[in-house]
Amino acid sequence: MAGRASLDRWIDEFVTYIQVERGLAKNTVDAYRRDLAVFRAFCASKNLVLADIKARHVTDYLARLRGGRTPAARPYSAASVARMLVALRGFFRFLVRENVLPTDPSALVGSPKKPRNLPKAILLEEVEELIDLPADDLLGRRDRAIIETLYGAGLRISELVGLDVDDLDLDDGSVLIRSGKGSKARRVPLGRAARSALKSYLSSTRVALAERARRSDTKGALFLNARGTRLSRQGCWKILKNYARKAGLETRVSPHTLRHSFATHMLDAGADIRVVQELLGHASLSTTQVYTLVSDRRLREVYFSAHPRARR
Repeated sequence: MAGRASLDRWIDEFVTYIQVERGLAKNTVDAYRRDLAVFRAFCASKNLVLADIKARHVTDYLARLRGGRTPAARPYSAASVARMLVALRGFFRFLVRENVLPTDPSALVGSPKKPRNLPKAILLEEVEELIDLPADDLLGRRDRAIIETLYGAGLRISELVGLDVDDLDLDDGSVLIRSGKGSKARRVPLGRAARSALKSYLSSTRVALAERARRSDTKGALFLNARGTRLSRQGCWKILKNYARKAGLETRVSPHTLRHSFATHMLDAGADIRVVQELLGHASLSTTQVYTLVSDRRLREVYFSAHPRARR
């Protein structure tokens, strides 16, 4: 048993394992790598090697994350600490399976309780205001297509910027999401408004932007930046924030707001929760069920504001 083996080496081995053998998405692999780098720094500060790590060290590590006593010098939220514990448990289970450690030192450590934050949706009228803001010019047509697609298909921003032109089927009215969370592909319908905006963008704007590109490896990207290369997540976020600021919604719009609004508005209109689950690409129904809490809250607000005897 290589109990005193290098922590650096085994973190690298674990990252390779989840990337190659388990086939986790790049964003997930990168998150695990970052989280384990924080743990590695903690171990270095304590002069801990793998064979020395016990449950009390894991407990101390989590307490330091919550208290801001880490190399990052900032407290982590309960949700972040829970995520980092998941990464650590996966790492230790891997080490036990590889006979590097006899037992998992995190096995008896309880998970921190995460507060249940309700998704923040905006009203349909506010979504429509965002969609109406882009000008009818080169980049305006692109921006309108972006907002229509984010809201019309309930996409994550990472899924949107990962789209290629070939993923669209405007005749069928659908889009293939190849880069979903957990690398699970799904096909999502596109409504009339989103299809119209995409047709306008593809027929003029994208052609003009693609001519600016110097690299050939981004020619297939659906959404392009002003240089003609694939639009990044950060670039898409800036576009959305710019229109949110113009609409007076800056403090209420985040990268996920249009996705949250898509799910909330569909459930408010009577959509089946399992259909919404499939559209969002959620692996678990419990992830989607949080939107029913938003809808229930909206129902209560309407009831108490509208029912003549409820207000007494």
